[in-house]
Amino acid sequence: MSPPPPAHQVTAPEVPESLTDRADPAGPSERADPARPAGPTEPAGLTDLPEIPPFAEVGAVDARALSKTLFARLESLEEGTHEHAYVRNTLVELNLALVKFAAGRFRTRSEPMEDIIQVGTIGLIKAIDRFELSRGVEFPTFAMPTVVGEIKRFFRDTSWSVRVPRRLQELRLDLARAGDELAQRLDRAPTVGELAQRLGISEDEVVEGMTASNAYTASSLDAQPEENDTEGSLADRIGYEDHELEGIEYVESLKPLIACLPQRDRKILSLRFVANMTQSEIGEELGISQMHVSRLLSRTLTRLRKGLTLDE
Repeated sequence: MSPPPPAHQVTAPEVPESLTDRADPAGPSERADPARPAGPTEPAGLTDLPEIPPFAEVGAVDARALSKTLFARLESLEEGTHEHAYVRNTLVELNLALVKFAAGRFRTRSEPMEDIIQVGTIGLIKAIDRFELSRGVEFPTFAMPTVVGEIKRFFRDTSWSVRVPRRLQELRLDLARAGDELAQRLDRAPTVGELAQRLGISEDEVVEGMTASNAYTASSLDAQPEENDTEGSLADRIGYEDHELEGIEYVESLKPLIACLPQRDRKILSLRFVANMTQSEIGEELGISQMHVSRLLSRTLTRLRKGLTLDE
């Protein structure tokens, strides 16, 4: 009997194959990288769209402008068509920098960065499917909470209780995704044979992956570490969602704005977001109160946000 999908799995739109096919010898980091040598091949029915340059050549401002055009076109396309899939996948590629920015906030975690980016990409796709231009909100601002939330849910809900080979860890993820897709399509839990056919593997491998899933359990955020672990509880090591930065999506857009800030404001930003110091620690470093640090930081972030808005 096939077990139900893990509790942490949320049925989500399918991630483009170039981002999820773990059998690709190019490796996951290359698959998730939008810096491809050329842009996508445009279907014949979408000749009215602007030309999409190689993704590596698209800057932050151009990505926002192209995304608006693509979202407007996406609303007129029927879901499930080749044209709809093309526009949707192009939006994913154009906005992968947003996922990488969000994933970077969790770089101190032990999980491989490519896994974090993959989970964040699922959040990006959910945001793309829910986004509406008529709301008048910039897509990066709308998408950031969903991307970060998906990553945090990944850390919150899962951990390996025993050491499991990397191959089986990846197989468990593949089985979970395939199980979600097939359950949605069949309106029931898939059989071992159906999972094997979907993934192109043997039934024995499916059973092996399911057995490995038994070692994948939920961990309490307040669970204390082992004796030789000095990093504190799980909650102490998980990144958090900083609402002040939800709309600040591309580092390159911030560089000229930060360069215009007073030296002390630049120092506070560096201590807060690079050194990951608390406001109290920054106050001690600079010889000012925590309340003063809070006011200066809030003023600086507001200034940066306004600068980005004007840039658009």
